[in-house]
Amino acid sequence: MSKTIFCKRCLYNSKHPLGLIIDGEGICSGCRIHEEKNILDWSSRKEKIIKIIKKYKSKKNNYDCVVPISGAEDSYYIVHLVKNVLKLNPLLVCYNKYFNSETGIKNLSNLRIKFDCDIIFKNINPHTIKKITKYTLSEFGNIYWPILAGTTVFPLEISEKYKIPLIIWGAHQGIEQVGMYSHLDEVEMTRRYRHEHDLFGFEAEDLIKIDNNLTEDDVWHFKYPSDKTINKNGIRGIYLSNYFRWDPYAQHKLMVKLYNYKGLNFSRTFDIFDYVDCFNYMNIHDFLKLSKHGYSKVTDHASREIRHGRISRNNGIDLVLKYEQKTINHINLFCDWLGIDDKSLKFILDRFKNNEYWSTKNYINFTFNGHSKKLRKKKSFNKKLNFFGIKKSKHNETDNLKYITFGKGYP
Repeated sequence: MSKTIFCKRCLYNSKHPLGLIIDGEGICSGCRIHEEKNILDWSSRKEKIIKIIKKYKSKKNNYDCVVPISGAEDSYYIVHLVKNVLKLNPLLVCYNKYFNSETGIKNLSNLRIKFDCDIIFKNINPHTIKKITKYTLSEFGNIYWPILAGTTVFPLEISEKYKIPLIIWGAHQGIEQVGMYSHLDEVEMTRRYRHEHDLFGFEAEDLIKIDNNLTEDDVWHFKYPSDKTINKNGIRGIYLSNYFRWDPYAQHKLMVKLYNYKGLNFSRTFDIFDYVDCFNYMNIHDFLKLSKHGYSKVTDHASREIRHGRISRNNGIDLVLKYEQKTINHINLFCDWLGIDDKSLKFILDRFKNNEYWSTKNYINFTFNGHSKKLRKKKSFNKKLNFFGIKKSKHNETDNLKYITFGKGYP
């Protein structure tokens, strides 16, 4: 087993699932590429994207581009840039996750009102979503495959159908986290990146097996258009983070001020802005990430804040220690929706614990849905807790709720 090497600046290590290089000075590729944000001429980068989009502006007063959005993440800032800075007329598209929170639905409704944009929703039969989620959870330890597959293919479907070739995305995860590319490479959305990273190497057709009940009728929604279709329609997906200095925390604060974007308290991270639209991302999904890869979303958030200079590395370590082992919320809500009991879910969660990071020696108590189990996570962090305070939203949610549904189907 290869040795795990931690970056001396952020909290990522050499075994990051997206792939990460640590140089001779002990600094990771993600931190090195982040340095570009402080030296690039962002004014000239902005002028460059203005030139790129010029040929896509409709001459018939129709839509200029397709923009995928949700009730969280960077959606407000993306639409703000597209409409108010780039002066484009976007057609917004939203894939229904079915794990919708009240906060997310309110944010989504507010976005439509404040920006006065047209929007198209994709609502796949919930029975199909449950079948796929059961399979990906049991086989891959992942409940987000259908969401990631749907959110990355739906914009292309709309692009083809309405003959709108330009799709505008926010940030490229591979650049932001691990420095997979330089901003100057101006990488665009590709089938390969979606396959290897968004979908964990599994395409829709790969889900159909002899020993499961999935059929072609279940998975066709998630198939990526052929290269022939993409080339014929000139479909192109660009990332705004290559042309605008990306800073999610500062951007969210601005969106709160300008458009009344709503945050939400989480038990497993200090960030109150990301993924507020989903009950499960910062809960079951986050714990599965921790189980398999040895780190959770709070490490992503802390590393981001370290790179932007708002906290020190020691502050970041303290935050990880404070939040990473927190109880998973909304377990019963998820089990009821999926039609399984919490013991079955607990068995699945335990099965995907990576032995490289988990051991039954030198115990700590881990609480799962009211039950305690002794586990130890092998981490090289042993600093005292010292919470770096970020003002939180007063709004909070409890387990006495349900997924908010809209459009086709029911929970």
